[in-house]
Amino acid sequence: MGLTIAQKIIQAHMLSGEMTVGSEVALKIDQTLTQDATGTMAYLEFETMGLDRVKTERSVAYIDHNTLQSGFENADDHRYIQSVAKKHGIWFSRPGNGICHQVHLERFGKPGKTLIGSDSHTPTGGGIGMLAMGAGGLDVAVAMGGGAYYITYPKMYKVNLTGRLQPFVTAKDISLEILRILSVKGGVGAIIEWGGEGIASLSVPERATITNMGTELGATTSIFPSDAVTKAFLEAEGRGEDYVELSSDPDAVYDRVIDIDLSQLKPLIACPHSPDQVVTVESLKGTKVDQVCIGSCTNSSLLDMLKVAALLKGKTISPSVSLSISPGSKQVLTMLADCGALSDILSSGARVLECACGPCIGMGFSPNSGGVSLRTFNRNFIGRSGTADAKVYLVSPETAVAAALTGEITDPRLLGEAPEVAMPASFKIDDSAVIPPASAEEAAGLEVLRGPNIKPFPEAVPQEDTLCAEISLKVGDNITTDHIMPAGAKILPYRSNIPHLSQFCFAVCDETFPERAKKLGKSVIVGGSNYGQGSSREHAALVPMYLGVRAVIAKSFARIHIANLINAGILPLTFENPEDYEKLNRGDQLVLSDLFAGMDRGTVLLQDQTTGEQIPLCCSFTERQKAILKAGGLLQYTKEGK
Repeated sequence: MGLTIAQKIIQAHMLSGEMTVGSEVALKIDQTLTQDATGTMAYLEFETMGLDRVKTERSVAYIDHNTLQSGFENADDHRYIQSVAKKHGIWFSRPGNGICHQVHLERFGKPGKTLIGSDSHTPTGGGIGMLAMGAGGLDVAVAMGGGAYYITYPKMYKVNLTGRLQPFVTAKDISLEILRILSVKGGVGAIIEWGGEGIASLSVPERATITNMGTELGATTSIFPSDAVTKAFLEAEGRGEDYVELSSDPDAVYDRVIDIDLSQLKPLIACPHSPDQVVTVESLKGTKVDQVCIGSCTNSSLLDMLKVAALLKGKTISPSVSLSISPGSKQVLTMLADCGALSDILSSGARVLECACGPCIGMGFSPNSGGVSLRTFNRNFIGRSGTADAKVYLVSPETAVAAALTGEITDPRLLGEAPEVAMPASFKIDDSAVIPPASAEEAAGLEVLRGPNIKPFPEAVPQEDTLCAEISLKVGDNITTDHIMPAGAKILPYRSNIPHLSQFCFAVCDETFPERAKKLGKSVIVGGSNYGQGSSREHAALVPMYLGVRAVIAKSFARIHIANLINAGILPLTFENPEDYEKLNRGDQLVLSDLFAGMDRGTVLLQDQTTGEQIPLCCSFTERQKAILKAGGLLQYTKEGK
């Protein structure tokens, strides 16, 4: 039986485990990336391990999230990351050099290599045939130290593309179509491979858009073959030597195959407040639009920006719309300026923001109150934009331009003839904003610089055999990490200060939660299905841990978040019977006894002392995960040399 692309990479990097769905496998990691919203904590964790140098082939620290410096906090974090990177063998991408996923695709990604990043959209690297996965910062720290990265061996899905996209139908629309088919939890436990004759017409930036959005499916990652299209892209980046051909075997077996005829797709749009609420653009014709944002790690490539510039050339945006453009990298911005496309964008009335994540994470350019914002981003969770009552829609750059010009949701096919934009034969190479690390000899005398907002990693508590605690919060389905630990300009600067950050935990759901949890000292959270979807931010586990949360009971968990909970020493439990969710309420006093024996047998009985209910829970963990929980988290487990 043949192998899929992902199976070939896993097999080549597997340190332990079996290639059987549901089993735990340990992978050797070739590359890591961090960004500044999660990076400070990741490097604090790395330092705590007491290691001198990273052991990966390439580790890169990017500054792309917290670039709004209204106080000293973000600047101090950047200084800390730069100093720790130089000392410990990590390449440092300066503020303004670009968004981590865009830059890594351009300058560092290699087909066939493994990559984990402390950002959930790391699967963007799958656009050039990498096995690229989002992970918590602690997992990245361990990988930088030469440790294995553990995943549950996934199912293999194949999306078979046929035909060719019609004018004004884009890779973003392909992404929205698969979200319409599978939903935000339809990819959980699976790697999605894209193939078929239709991929030949998709450039690397278009493929990267699709693998980037695969994160919203809950998938472990998404991947394309490394083929002639990949080779041309790498050669244009001056990295032809990094190319290797990579494809699935003809007799590879998939757990599910989905067919999409590209020629039948129409421009699509995801409605508030979930990426899978997908309808056709034409069905929302005439909806008034207040704001349009083009950019993010999903749609900020040179190809995207050249199309935007061509559509805006000689036109002026609607007086009722505010339009922002965020190029994905310095390379993109420079090439836009050199060819005159930047002038076309500016002349339209658009505001050009720096090469960073910006509005995508609520770091500036928030919509007006109650406003409608069309964004080329990957997420439209409630409040993520920085405006609690905004209505955010996800669209392609072409649909975004159509709305900016008309002031309302407009099918881009009504704009006339689609512009012909081709990939350049060569990109402008300038890596001056990437600072290499010091040599091992030089590093010994270097100082790591810390500011007053950078606090130590919080101490986890070893798991007890009997847990007696109150339910401090009950939430519903599809709770995102933005619900648990919001982003935004007011909160992100405190990502390296867990005590201060804890004030905002679950503020979207219940502003009284932090004070209540801290007062209880020890508590349990109850959630619905797909708990913890969205970002890889480990703060959504570290902050509840700091507030005394000892267990989370849910119908089901998102992949990265359940790993982060275990890494933080928080016990993730699932209902054996999902309907039992209705039997638990905030304030109930719970007892979970014989937890260690329960972990061994895979089930534990919950006693609700308030109602008298007895509820069976699933607690199936690997031997390694049990040891991590008993030790009080991955950091303590690693320090103990397990």
